[in-house]
Amino acid sequence: MATRGPHVQDDGSLYIRSRLHIPASEVQLRVTTSGGPGGQHANRALTRVVATFDVETSLVLSESERALLIEKVGPVVRSSSSRFRAQSQNRSAALEHLAMKIATALVRQTPRRPSRPTKASKVRRVDEKKARGRVKEQRRRTNDD
Repeated sequence: MATRGPHVQDDGSLYIRSRLHIPASEVQLRVTTSGGPGGQHANRALTRVVATFDVETSLVLSESERALLIEKVGPVVRSSSSRFRAQSQNRSAALEHLAMKIATALVRQTPRRPSRPTKASKVRRVDEKKARGRVKEQRRRTNDD
């Protein structure tokens, strides 16, 4: 499979990035009835899927990955899907969403380093201020005595 980014593999495991694969055994799936209107079938069919990944008990995460996930999304990551009528489609959608949630939480933001204005931008700023001041000064001079 040549898919880039997080995705669900054929065996049900989650591919997060090149060195992080979460096996299907660490993801719990629960099926429930979908909410909302739809008649008796919607109230009886178990089509909504909730995928749960326990960060604290995972064996595949390093300590730094575990700490980052707990900080950003908490000790348990959940994703659910009830968009489709078929349970299999909702299972795939919930697992894809779970993989995306984990992948985005594992991205480390580089801290912003404040930059200094360049010399040219300082000169431009001062020139603009002087030009604006000249315009205002010309407005004031109305006495021709």
